[in-house]
Amino acid sequence: MKKNNIAIIGEYHKGFEPHEDLNKALDILKDSFSFKYEWIETDKVFKEKDSLLNKYTGIWSAPGSPFKSLEGALYAVRYARENDIPHLGTCAGFQHTIIEYAKNVLGFKEAQHEEYESDSSVLFISKLTCSLAGKTMNVSIVPNTLTYKCYQTYEVSEKYYCNFGINPKFSDKIESEYISISGVDQDNEIRIIEYPQNKFFVATLFVPQSRFTRSNPHPLIYKFVEASCNR
Repeated sequence: MKKNNIAIIGEYHKGFEPHEDLNKALDILKDSFSFKYEWIETDKVFKEKDSLLNKYTGIWSAPGSPFKSLEGALYAVRYARENDIPHLGTCAGFQHTIIEYAKNVLGFKEAQHEEYESDSSVLFISKLTCSLAGKTMNVSIVPNTLTYKCYQTYEVSEKYYCNFGINPKFSDKIESEYISISGVDQDNEIRIIEYPQNKFFVATLFVPQSRFTRSNPHPLIYKFVEASCNR
């Protein structure tokens, strides 16, 4: 039986609040679940691929882009999606999930992220006209989704650290038989997506770890770890 190990995909930056909050949330959850976690740099993922990722029972696509290897970040998302490995993407992890989905499910092979290739004509992720960095905003949760089952409420308040999001030009391409939009903001902009056919596969543009506490663990993170420890 595989040991419970969670891979955090991204380059760790000491002192960067979303990274410190992520570590703190997982450290707290060690009181409830038996698992280890480690940060894996994206260029290492790109070089080693399956031989590296097959050691893990959960994958968290982290904030903090641009990363060393966009291809490595995307490969981790694809590996989790295709192998039904519990996956949580937050902030940049959400953006990379959208790019991976556009390339490998929707068939937009040239899909790009403006932070990495600003001249691309197929920018599924582009710079927001108004930065969300540091803002706390309400998110409406769609009924009958895994996200709703986690939250058990129709509206939540979440904090953002991002300057990039889904390009409005492509937003109508996102929802399909393979993916569900499970959270939107007051302007109906997509803030949470999930793959309903997977055990746990959720990505959020916000950073749920920012409001994780020992007395009030964030439901998405709790359920992600629970799924990662029950494979």
